[in-house]
Amino acid sequence: MFSALNPRAASAYQRINVETSMHTIDQHQLVSLLLDGVLSAVATARGALARSDVLTKCNSISKAVRILEEGLMTALDRESGGEVAANLEAVYDYALRRLVEANAGNDDAKMQEVARLIEPIALAWKEMKKSTEAANDVAQPALAEA
Repeated sequence: MFSALNPRAASAYQRINVETSMHTIDQHQLVSLLLDGVLSAVATARGALARSDVLTKCNSISKAVRILEEGLMTALDRESGGEVAANLEAVYDYALRRLVEANAGNDDAKMQEVARLIEPIALAWKEMKKSTEAANDVAQPALAEA
């Protein structure tokens, strides 16, 4: 009555789930997910390097590079972002170069350096969201009373 799990069908469902969630997610959440994606890909690459799994290391570093280039760097608002956007662009660009060097030289220290650069940004981004939500929660009752 039921057939074995078809990997193509599972992949299609996963793709639909990701596409659907992308339409309902706000920009702040999207950047947070991208930052987490970079950290996750770097962690996977580091583990693969430790296991001498060259294919997984290369694929994971490639994923981190694509997230940085196509996601985080293109999302920067260079016009109204001012110095913050310029600084983030410099950090992302540096991280990209270090990941390419890490991949070419099988250098775990460079991958670890990238993780140490991105982690505080990811944590600060999440804190900023919490602060904004807390400020909105405080402002809502005041608006209702006005």
